[in-house]
Order: sequence, then structure tokens, then C-alpha cells
Amino acid sequence: MQQLIALMVDHAIAVVFVVSFAARLGLPVPAAPVLVVAGGLAAVAEPGLLVGMVLAAVLANVLGDGVWFYTGRTYGYRFMRLLCKISISPDSCVRRSETLIGRWGGLSLVAAKFVPGVSVVAPPMAGALGMSTPRFLVFETAAALLWAGVFLGLGWLFREQIEAVLEALANAGSAATAALVVVLAAMLALRWWRRRAMLRITRMPRATIDELLALMDGEAPPLVVDVRGEAGIQVDPRRIPGALPIPLKALQQRRGELPFEDRGREIILYCSCPNEVSAALAAQALMTRGFVRARPLAGGLEAWIEAGHPTLSHDQAKPPLSAVAPAGH
Repeated sequence: MQQLIALMVDHAIAVVFVVSFAARLGLPVPAAPVLVVAGGLAAVAEPGLLVGMVLAAVLANVLGDGVWFYTGRTYGYRFMRLLCKISISPDSCVRRSETLIGRWGGLSLVAAKFVPGVSVVAPPMAGALGMSTPRFLVFETAAALLWAGVFLGLGWLFREQIEAVLEALANAGSAATAALVVVLAAMLALRWWRRRAMLRITRMPRATIDELLALMDGEAPPLVVDVRGEAGIQVDPRRIPGALPIPLKALQQRRGELPFEDRGREIILYCSCPNEVSAALAAQALMTRGFVRARPLAGGLEAWIEAGHPTLSHDQAKPPLSAVAPAGH
């Protein structure tokens, strides 16, 4: 432990850069706690290090997020699905980043720094949505300065407490190292448990592509609903022919009524998210309203496209929005 603390003091700027860059690449690195400790060490050992730490953190953020920004611009939604699949919180990061960017625009890059599971997805989402490079750099630099300033500043502010904790850890030796390993393992286990809980909540029968095609050819075709938000549709404007655009949030908040009274009709919902989480949540929302035959489409829009079936743009033959008029109209 003493060697670890000495290494942190001697190579503080490099440690801050490496940890910040790794966090921006999506690795499960506890960057915020490291910056807090680094800020405390700088205040106690060498206050002049603080400026170098801030610059290192900002550079690491701009470089790491810049890679994702241009990858998102080049590959769009397909890359973000891959990014979320390797993320520790894959099932909600696309949906949450869509909502954040759709609501806040460039400021979402600032907010995303403090939202676990979204910080890595926000830059490629911004690139996929066509944010200009100068605009990205302005907001990204401001976000990085705020992020680094907050955590390094906390370390500076509580330097005495941090020094006491580090001294106690150094005296504790291997026991302290083991305790840190246990804490990190517990954090990862908590994230894993939350993901498993989400998967249990959204566990329900899925409709396959073949089932959907058979239903479409039947006497009572199903209602097909695209539950993606505006940002998701902007990234990939394709849709299954005949699908109604009703965002998940609108279904959950009951801000829209479905265009029929038969609650026994088949409803197939789709999204472009890992494990069809948004579509499953939408199906649950409909089932609580009595639509007992609502099901997510297995694989979502991507599975439909990969099977070679035709799509339309949301600008082509768009279903009338009167079909989803606010309740009470």
C-alpha cells in the first residue's frame, strides 16, 4: 500500500491521465475516486500538481470521447449497440443517452459525465446525430473541466481527511489492499445484480420475425409500434412498414391512446436496444392497461433489416399522428 501511495505521488499527472482516458473508453475504472485522492495528495504534497492534473484529465477526456464521437458519426447506431453490449450496463445506456441528448442537446455531454452508463454512449450518439466538430469540442472541453474540477476540488477540500485515510491504509498494509479489492468487487457485483434485475423485470415472450410476418399476412394483422425516441429515429430513420411511432415514455405516462378498443388484438413493439428492453418495458406498460397480447419483437429493428425485409423511412408514408392523440381528445 505504501508503494502504491508513493507511486501515486510521484506519477500523479500520468495516473490521472491514464485513469481518465480508460474511463472514457468505457473500462470499469473508478476514475472519480482516483481523482479525489489525487486532488488530496496534490494539496498535501505539491499544490502545483493540481494544474497539471486538470490539464491531463481534460486532454484524456477530449481524446477518449473524440474517438467515440467520430466512430459514432461513421458507424451510427450499429456501433452504439456494440458499445452497449460490452458495457457493464448495456440494457439502458442507449435509451438513457437518447433521452439525455434529445432533451439537452450539447449540454448533455456535460450532464453525461456524471451519469453512470451514459457517459461513454453520449459522445458517439452526438456524432451519429450530426453534431458539428467545433460544437462537440466546446461542450466536451467544458464538460471535462467541470468533471475534473469537481472531483479534484473535492480532494483538495477534504485533503486532511484523505491524508488520514491514506496513512491508515498504509499502516494497515495488505489488509487495506484486500479491503479495496473487496469494495471494487462489491461495486461490480452491484452493477451486475441491477442488470440481472432489469432482465428479470423485462423477461416475457418475444415475437419472432417469422411470427410477425405470419400475423401481417393473417386476417387480423397486428398493430406494430416503434417505441424509439426522436433521437433514435434521427440516427436510424428506417422503420417497419405500417409501424406507428409511439415513444416508450408516452406509453409509460399514458400520454397517448391506441387507435382501437379491442384489447385482445396482437401488438408487436420494437426498438433498437440490447435485449429489447425498451420494447419490453412498453409491452409491460400496455399490459397494465389491459392489452394482454402485447409482445416485444425479438432482435428489434435490426433483426428485421438483417432478415432482408423492406423498410420505409419515417418521412415516407408516415402513419397519421391522430392515431396517438392525447388521452381525452
